[in-house]
Amino acid sequence: MLDVQGLRKTYTARGRTVEAVRDLTFHIAPGELVCLVGPSGCGKTTLLKCMAGLLAPTGGEVLLRGRPVTGPPEGMAVVLQEYGRSLFAWMNVHDNVGLPLRRKKMSRARREELVDHALELVGLSDARDAYPWQLSGGMQQRVAIARAVAYEPQVLLMDEPFAAVDAQTRAELEDLIRRLWHELGVTVLFVTHDIDEAVYLGQKTIILSKSPTVVQEELVIDLPDERDQLHTRSSARFGELRAHVYEQIQRAKNGAVPETGSGTAGHGKGAAPGGGGESGAAGESGESGEDAKTVKSSGLTPESAKS
Repeated sequence: MLDVQGLRKTYTARGRTVEAVRDLTFHIAPGELVCLVGPSGCGKTTLLKCMAGLLAPTGGEVLLRGRPVTGPPEGMAVVLQEYGRSLFAWMNVHDNVGLPLRRKKMSRARREELVDHALELVGLSDARDAYPWQLSGGMQQRVAIARAVAYEPQVLLMDEPFAAVDAQTRAELEDLIRRLWHELGVTVLFVTHDIDEAVYLGQKTIILSKSPTVVQEELVIDLPDERDQLHTRSSARFGELRAHVYEQIQRAKNGAVPETGSGTAGHGKGAAPGGGGESGAAGESGESGEDAKTVKSSGLTPESAKS
């Protein structure tokens, strides 16, 4: 379904070349939910932008259904971290969700049907006439997710979408993503800096090295498919997997040689010290000035939205 093959990305600034991503290769199968985690500043967002066709790689390629991604492809939707900047303040919830559908050839009735269904899926049917500034942060992110769902994507890329919400809202949104994934059968790549989130959400977790980035390890998350915040997170196996991911990220930060191949963390590991994921993450390497390019490439500029 989605293949990253030998992906490289370098930036040149003030006559100096910075290698952000060195050599990334991995595969995401159809209908799979994969989490991507790594040290702060390792290029997770850079990778996601390359996969979304919003940023050209320096080398290697991204393939969607066997075809190279050279621009934003049909059938792919992206949910960004800064949901407040991706929603338009002068549009109500209904119009924000329906905005990308203007580019699709469909009847008004079909567009309304998709918007209504997406809002129902994320629990915002009663907020369709509200404006983003009237909503909480968690509700705003639900609007952003609904907009992606209404587009009927085959692939959903999510860039640390819950980083700015509180812990209780994060837990609710995590369960929402797993429910939508089950109901829609969509392929999901979920980028996060939170270790607990990477273990709880996915079927597989790809752990990245520090920049210049390679794959540190691909880890199968062998938790039961039915998960809940209380019992799953308190299980012994969750603790073992979390400890393993924590250990691998610390190894990556210290420059350890990446693991070869994919596998499953062994039993018997103790819980890692500390709380959840890497907090206070710095910006990704070499990504200054890329936000405007991302918005422009997606076609969702404030000017075009008003037209």
